[in-house]
Amino acid sequence: MSRRVVVTGIGLITPIGLTRESSWQALINGKSGIALLTKLNPDDYNVKIAGEVKGFKPEEFIALKEIKKMDTFIQYAIAAGKEAIYDSGIQITEENSHRIGCITGTGLGGLAEIEKAKLKHSENGRISPFFIPMVIGNLAPGHLAIQYNLKGPNLSIATACASGTHAIGESYRYIKNGVCDAMVTGGTESTISPLTFNGFSAMKTLALRNDEPEKASRPFDKNRTGFVIAEGAGIMVLEEYESAKARGARIYAEIVGYGASCDAYHITTPAEHGAVLSMKNAMNEAALRVEDYAYINAHGTSTYYNDINETKAIISTFQSHSKKLMVSSNKSMIGHCLGASGGIAAAFTALTVARSGMHT
Repeated sequence: MSRRVVVTGIGLITPIGLTRESSWQALINGKSGIALLTKLNPDDYNVKIAGEVKGFKPEEFIALKEIKKMDTFIQYAIAAGKEAIYDSGIQITEENSHRIGCITGTGLGGLAEIEKAKLKHSENGRISPFFIPMVIGNLAPGHLAIQYNLKGPNLSIATACASGTHAIGESYRYIKNGVCDAMVTGGTESTISPLTFNGFSAMKTLALRNDEPEKASRPFDKNRTGFVIAEGAGIMVLEEYESAKARGARIYAEIVGYGASCDAYHITTPAEHGAVLSMKNAMNEAALRVEDYAYINAHGTSTYYNDINETKAIISTFQSHSKKLMVSSNKSMIGHCLGASGGIAAAFTALTVARSGMHT
């Protein structure tokens, strides 16, 4: 069995907006979400900038008694998931709930809350009974399942910056292969914390343009100095095409191929051949000509090795057609949302397809 898979719902929580529409409008108008730190004291760090989500109020999406059980990355997933499900118009009933699942990705999960809990424990020896449920990655899809009665497969994927992308790809496979009829999927992350900043600073991967935050994240620019830590969530509803069509759902885009690979090279530095293999796997499944491709939403972290090797991989994969491709990275506006980056990039790409007329 091989079925078509489409995107029918999109939800976004980003440094440039608290909804799908506000994030999209800021993106296309070139509004950056990168600014001086407010969640941490910038005087304590060499790197003083981040892509923070601004003005988020969890009580607008979650019952007050439940908020204390959730790290911020879970709250973001619920908020973006609620928007995506509402946007799709899908009706989840007792009869179809076992055919609708949820897979989300997160790179570091509740690291910020782990750090806070350790400090409190050191001070008074106490730990909250909600500590474990707050920090484990699978409680993002778990809470979404509980809230919306999603009884299909429920997974959390942790593959660093690829987490959200892998979650969407695996969800696509579940529907394509007939295991599920719909999936709520994407990525979420919120780790603006001392450990995160100090850890990435020690790796010398962060941009040091504290004097011009809005210009700090500059993918593929020769003057780039590193990436900007950010947070947020991008969640989509994927559905089997015939079912979506039958209920008159709005279709943003169709997913026709998914490729995953490992370059088996280095723990932090990417190699060209891994990205080439991943793209070719997706292209082989899609069964399209190289000339059929028009746009790539690149990983584009603004780090030296990623941008160099990603550029080489695109040229190697598309050969002469690479000169005709449009390539960009939305990290220029929002920074690097780590495990959420793939979910957010996929959501922006689906919106680009829908609103540029590429899907017609």
